[in-house]
Parts: sequence; structure tokens; C-alpha cells
Amino acid sequence: MILVSLLIDVIIPAYNEEESIGRVMDDIPHNIVREVIVCNNNSTDGTAKVAVDRGATVLLASDKGYGSACLVGLDHIHRKNEKPDIVVFLDGDYSDHPEEMHKLISPIVNDGMEMVIGSRALGTLEKGSMQPQQIFGNWLATSLISLFYSYTFTDLGPFRSITYDALCKIDMQDKDFGWTVEMQVKAAKLNLKCTEVAMSYRKRIGVSKVSGTIKGTILAGHKILWTIFKLL
Repeated sequence: MILVSLLIDVIIPAYNEEESIGRVMDDIPHNIVREVIVCNNNSTDGTAKVAVDRGATVLLASDKGYGSACLVGLDHIHRKNEKPDIVVFLDGDYSDHPEEMHKLISPIVNDGMEMVIGSRALGTLEKGSMQPQQIFGNWLATSLISLFYSYTFTDLGPFRSITYDALCKIDMQDKDFGWTVEMQVKAAKLNLKCTEVAMSYRKRIGVSKVSGTIKGTILAGHKILWTIFKLL
């Protein structure tokens, strides 16, 4: 059961997600969320306007990169007088199912978890929602985390929740493709209480800026592996 007294903020990094961000906002369970923060990573379309019209706080993330956008959202949260209990990270391409957010919150509230990863590997994948290189990359990265850090994950899924206190301990730094794996590796090193829940996943709206291009796939794969070994 989710307690109404919990303060939950949502961070959504977004780059040219005009066609999808409205659907993401519509499906977020706003009855349990204090603030939705869309970090507009230099979009050239109407992403910011659609998000504002749906009630989001829109911040300009001028430095290119997924992690850079997330860090802008974190800075906004850090400067609040009343800090959240939980921060949820969610992509703006409508590949995740925002209405399933309660699955990410429940283990923190009921089981004392500090971080919960929404696992696509454990959940239901719509055909074509993940490219073969994504599936292999997730398997390789999580296998290495298990080998070197003795923590079991099945996915580097972007839809995740973490307590604010744990997020402060982790001290996120990565500014691009290594964001998700940095969070998981540092959580392992700090012996945080982590778990995964099965999440649904569908084909995103538009073309992925990472897996949708050969260059993006190579750069992301290199950064993820480099981050795992760098933090040893």
C-alpha cells in the first residue's frame, strides 16, 4: 500500500519527444506524485510545450546527454526545501508503462528497499520493443555486475525508483550513456538494498537516439562497459 504522505518526484529526460511526452504525462499516476520534472535536453520540437501543458515542470538541460539531463533534474530536487522520499526515473518515449509506477514504489514502502529497477527482462516485451543488441548488452552488463560486484540484476532498465537518501549516497556523475549502470554499480558497492520488479515494455514512439543508430549503439555499449570496470 502506498502512503499518501510520501513525497514522490519523477524525473524524465527528454529530447525531441513531442509525439510521446503527452502520453507519458497522461499515464503517470498523479495521485501519488508530487512533481513531474521534464528535463528538456535541447529539443528542437514542441516537447517543452506539450509537457508544460500537461502540468510538468520543464527545465532546460543545455548540455547534451541522457545523464546531463537527469543531473539537471536532480539539481532542481536538491534545491527544494522539502526533499522527496522517493525519486522515480522514467523515459519520455512512451516505451515504459507509467501506470505501473506503483510496482516500483511498493518494495520501498513495504519491504524497506532502497532502489527498485523495472526489469524488462522479467516482464512482458512487445515484439520489436528491444533490439537484439540491447538484449545482449543488458545481459553482458548485468553478468559483469554479478561477477565483479556480487549483485544480481537482469536489466539496466531506465524506469526505476530510489530513495532520496540512497540517491545522495550514490552521488551520480555520469553525463551520458553510463547513467543507469553507474547507479546500479554504485548501489552494489554501497551494499544498498536493491530489487527488481517485472515491467511491461513496448515499442517506443519515434527512433531511439541510442539503439536506433549504429554509432549510438557502439558508444553506449563502450560507455557501459567502461563504467563497470572504472568503478572497480
